[in-house]
Amino acid sequence: MREGSLESPTRHVIDWQNPDYFDADKLDAEMRRQFDICHGCRRCFNLCDSFPRLFDMVDEAGDAEVHGLKSEDFGKVVDACTLCDMCFMTKCPYVPPHEFNIDFPHLMLRYRAAERKKRGGTPFYEKQLTETDRNGRLAAIAPKLANWASDRSNTMTRGLMEKVAGVDRNVELPKFHGRTFVARAKDAPPAVNKDAPAFGRKAVIFATCFANYNNPHIGEAALKVLAKNGVETEVIYPGCCGMPQLEQGDLARVAEKAKDIARAFKPHIEAGKDVIALIPSCALMMKFEWPLIVPDDPDVKALAHATYDISEYVVDIADKEGMAPGLTTVTGGVALHLACHARAQNMGAMGAEMLRTIPDTDVSVIERCSGHGGSWGIRKGNFDIATKFARQTVRRTADANKAFVASECPLAGKHIAQGFEKLDNASHEGQRAFHPIEILAKAYGLT
Repeated sequence: MREGSLESPTRHVIDWQNPDYFDADKLDAEMRRQFDICHGCRRCFNLCDSFPRLFDMVDEAGDAEVHGLKSEDFGKVVDACTLCDMCFMTKCPYVPPHEFNIDFPHLMLRYRAAERKKRGGTPFYEKQLTETDRNGRLAAIAPKLANWASDRSNTMTRGLMEKVAGVDRNVELPKFHGRTFVARAKDAPPAVNKDAPAFGRKAVIFATCFANYNNPHIGEAALKVLAKNGVETEVIYPGCCGMPQLEQGDLARVAEKAKDIARAFKPHIEAGKDVIALIPSCALMMKFEWPLIVPDDPDVKALAHATYDISEYVVDIADKEGMAPGLTTVTGGVALHLACHARAQNMGAMGAEMLRTIPDTDVSVIERCSGHGGSWGIRKGNFDIATKFARQTVRRTADANKAFVASECPLAGKHIAQGFEKLDNASHEGQRAFHPIEILAKAYGLT
């Protein structure tokens, strides 16, 4: 037996249709097995609050061993997991193919799925928060009203939202727009640059719920950059990727979304087009999580093989054909936060590589988790934890002292920007975080 594995991490199919996956006794035994190995290692103590909670529970047990833990306390560890995958991808020496077979995030997912089945579904208000498409369509009818109601300064509505839906009143929530990215792309498609080195490429963009409803500027910047580089691009949005449902352990719903979206992309893939996801969490779902949840669907496999993260795709252009001329220096430089779900795609620091194609532009990389964890970080009780784990990330971003702050994850960027309010030096307060594709569009003079 080796102490640790030097091979690349590999993941097993999520066997959620096997009754053993939900069996309480077998799940409890597997929780204790993996917890015992984590307890003996403790390398991941500073990644998130799950591990300090686990280790404190073990230390306070009668004999400071895992067998002294109460099964009913396991939920405290699970509740703190954001499914960021950083323990699996960057810290744990015992992930498969090591014989210890540790996959902490997917163990947390299994527990959530079992608890959801035991309860008979996701609690009502938690489920409403995950209905991103329904919420986005409703908010688009009256975006000013929706943004007024969700604004932190609106103590009346935010207090009610906290009491009823469990959304922390202090968290900055994403804004909504009346015109979706899909509508904007259809109304004003940018002209394709036929003189670009990469002219001839064809791609289809998966709009993602966040870019479609909350920040269409990300999508518009991506369209303009791709057109500048000669890529003929179409935008479609069959629906949310299911990451919010994955966080709740609703694997059947995720499987349904995977199959539906894969079918929608099938004709584009058969036509030889690349698929581009604008948000790293969505790219992660499409490339890695879906094939583990729906392993026997050929359309899901084909989509996973065809999908690129937007930063990954632009770097692919830079490496193979070369970027279209016209990039100019971004004065003051960029502090780039590497989002966990971008890192979990195991593709390298593509956001940083993309920004470094901009001439004479200083790019500082911050490689720490923002602590937000998707919809996890907006919950009452979680937001304070997310803020605590973001402190070093916020401090390092501020200390980089760059003109622009960027993150491939818009929620992480928003959380970091809100963290500037807590700094003693208020010079960064009010600074918004961009997606790096927006910075590249600025360098081209497209926005």
